[in-house]
Amino acid sequence: MNAASLEAAPTTLLTARLRLELPRIDHAAVVMEGVNASLHALRFVGWGQAAFDAGRAQRFCERDAARVAAEECLIYFAFEQVGGAFVGNLDLHSFDFDVARCQIGYVGESRRAGRGLMHEAATAMVQLAFALGLERVEAYCDVRNARSIRFAERLGMRREGVACSSSRDPQGELCDEQVLARRREDVHSR
Repeated sequence: MNAASLEAAPTTLLTARLRLELPRIDHAAVVMEGVNASLHALRFVGWGQAAFDAGRAQRFCERDAARVAAEECLIYFAFEQVGGAFVGNLDLHSFDFDVARCQIGYVGESRRAGRGLMHEAATAMVQLAFALGLERVEAYCDVRNARSIRFAERLGMRREGVACSSSRDPQGELCDEQVLARRREDVHSR
């Protein structure tokens, strides 16, 4: 497995209720609306510390599309199949092809919370990672972000430990991160 393996990823993923699409410039308006509606819940998200205007939303979508095109990561924006409402964005990033692992990121639109939509989307992303040949999917969550840790656990990830002072939070302070992971073999042993 190598970066070129990411080319095998589909441009669209379908689940029972969702359509996940690679980022495009025409997603900017719904991304802006979703981020702005969710600012109160984005304390741990670096790019979620200030409201988006149309220009920032466009640059956000362009940057994400460019990162996917450069085979740096896989990013999908999730939409409800019925009605097309924006649900959130998810990504597979920080690939280590020698080990065949990556990290998953997920940020949900707060108005869609409580219906299991982000769980459905993130489950599809984990399945995609394993289908592409990865052996391990990791989540690194600020230890203060209990909601994100619980979400990762609902994805079947296990806590593996805490990396102390391993990152900076959006306010620039050193923070500890809970490391969680799910291995391909965990999928088959369930």
